Amino acid sequence: MIVAATKAIYDTNGLNLGLLILRVAVGVIMLAHGINHIFRGGKIKGTAGWFASLGMKPGILHAWLASLTEVGAGVLLIAGLLTPLAAAGVVGTMTVALITNHIKNGFFIFRPGEGYEYVASLIMSGLALGATGPGQWSLDHALNFDWVSGYGSFAITAVVGLGGAFLLLLVFWRPEKKPAA
Repeated sequence: MIVAATKAIYDTNGLNLGLLILRVAVGVIMLAHGINHIFRGGKIKGTAGWFASLGMKPGILHAWLASLTEVGAGVLLIAGLLTPLAAAGVVGTMTVALITNHIKNGFFIFRPGEGYEYVASLIMSGLALGATGPGQWSLDHALNFDWVSGYGSFAITAVVGLGGAFLLLLVFWRPEKKPAA
């Protein structure tokens, strides 16, 4: 009986630790990505030009939307706060990146133009966090915001993330047409 109770506690702690590691890892990646777009390299102006070259018009709007979503989702995931929406931010921004830039380059990230393995991994991580929730070691749990979990949390993440990405692409993505051969 004591062994079974100890195993249950250990399993719960292991799950919470795993979710914490996943949340923080994805959160740090997203936070760094957003900060990089805003403050490094070509800064927001360079990001805007790149987004415009991918067909995201106007580029400046999408540079700010993507960058702030990445920063916000990163901070929220690290804290474990509003996790379904934070995970949706990951899913949405990475789905737009997948479709506008990465999918045409094949799977592997080391291919010219960067393949989609990286963004696909982040999309799946976001969906997984949406399905599992943040775990007990989170602000959602501490503030009793973890009332939605499982399928409900996953649905919020998928609908807001994927739906938002596809709506954004439908309204704003205007890639240049390739000349007929």
